[in-house]
Amino acid sequence: TPMNRRIILIVLLSLAPLLCSAQKWSVATNAADWLAFGTVNANASVAAARHLTVNAEARYNPWTFNANDPSTQLQYRHQTYALGVRWWPWYVYSGWWMGFQGQYQEYNRGGIISRETEEGDAFGLVVSGGYTMMLHEHLNLEFGAALWGGYTLYTAYSCPKCGRVTDSGSKWFILPSSIIASLVWVF
Repeated sequence: TPMNRRIILIVLLSLAPLLCSAQKWSVATNAADWLAFGTVNANASVAAARHLTVNAEARYNPWTFNANDPSTQLQYRHQTYALGVRWWPWYVYSGWWMGFQGQYQEYNRGGIISRETEEGDAFGLVVSGGYTMMLHEHLNLEFGAALWGGYTLYTAYSCPKCGRVTDSGSKWFILPSSIIASLVWVF
């Protein structure tokens, strides 16, 4: 109907500045995560205002190393999802920034420091900060660090393959979330 077309046209015209303006969107991958046992990762963000971006992040690691030898097996398998915001004192995608996000992780890690293995679900809040260096109109390098605090429901085992439960339950935690050394494409 003509009225529906007008409504669709008004909505599209009101969204046009968000969809067409430069430096509004970015996608990134964190090299430090790739070095952490080959964790596949991606981050996408959109500028919501001059000093604010909204970010979504996903990390995935399915790998088990030395699976045939229980005495040397190690893994940091996980899938992690986060949604948050970043505040930029100068402009989005340039200079210093501070971020906050909610994060969920399903994990299975063990054999790295000791033979004990732990698996479970963790969720909480992440506080991060860093600096973004503009290399080109569409390419940035980003450096930073993040601290994660929250709650986990877990089961601990004495070794990666033996299946002997040593502990289970829930607990609060504060951990480093990530070291950030990202390549960012801005468009």
